[in-house]
Amino acid sequence: MTEEIRIGNSDVQTGKLGLGTNKVGGHNLFAGLADSDGTDIIKTALQENISLLDTAYMYGLGKSEELIGDVLKDYDRSKVVIATKAAQDPANDLRPNNQPDFLKKSVDSALKRLKTDYIDIFYIHFPDDSTPKDEAVAALVDEKKAGKIRAIGVSNFSLAQVKEANKDHQVDIVEDNYSLVHRNAEKELMPYLQSNHISFVPYFPLASGLLTGKYDEKDQSQFKQFAAEDYTKIINALAEIKEIANRKQASIAQTVLAWYIADPAISVVIPGAHKAEQVQNNVQALNVHLSDDEFKQIDHLFQAF
Repeated sequence: MTEEIRIGNSDVQTGKLGLGTNKVGGHNLFAGLADSDGTDIIKTALQENISLLDTAYMYGLGKSEELIGDVLKDYDRSKVVIATKAAQDPANDLRPNNQPDFLKKSVDSALKRLKTDYIDIFYIHFPDDSTPKDEAVAALVDEKKAGKIRAIGVSNFSLAQVKEANKDHQVDIVEDNYSLVHRNAEKELMPYLQSNHISFVPYFPLASGLLTGKYDEKDQSQFKQFAAEDYTKIINALAEIKEIANRKQASIAQTVLAWYIADPAISVVIPGAHKAEQVQNNVQALNVHLSDDEFKQIDHLFQAF
């Protein structure tokens, strides 16, 4: 497996490959999800020694947390790192709410759904428009002191909001959109996090499947967020990654995940899975070891993004 890393200044430790669980019970986000597939995904991850499970209230409006809680009853809780998130207020059309009372209630509700007495990492999932971010984090500091959570995170915060949240140096981890084709975080956010000993977790590391290598030029209409010229650059870059992958007897997706795992600025990478076999495939990324030159080559291929 991979080395253990520490989350921020907390005492939470985990491997560099986790599991994103938005397809576990996330019926409000994806069509055709079966609960049985979700539980199989979680069981497979745990059997493959993936310790970090990243979930959220918004994944099925609590359903993902419930399914994880059901599975964990049969496992050693101390060997699992549960990260969950909350902000969407069911009493206000799921608009973000960072008020201290709401966040504290959200922690208690998540604990019940997860059927556990502590949460390893608790994130404020989205910022709201009005709550001072340091006050929101202060509420989570109270929960940490009470033993309900072990590490404090924020997700989808701008750099200014992260700095405000970290006013008292209590933020341990930040989760945000980042991949080889979405590298804005490298400019300012990631340097700030590194200089303040805050961990970073990218979501959408495989760019909704684009970086798996299963798409080609004719599929551009499925990725309209990219101009045709940029999409062509991505497809050509993936063809070069395929050459590296072939040398490693790995897939393109495993090689891309290996690139994140090798990056010291990235604490944990959390690809999702629709089926248990995808978890098994992703785990193989831990056996893909990139040389410095290969790492730099992949980095250079996507410099435009």
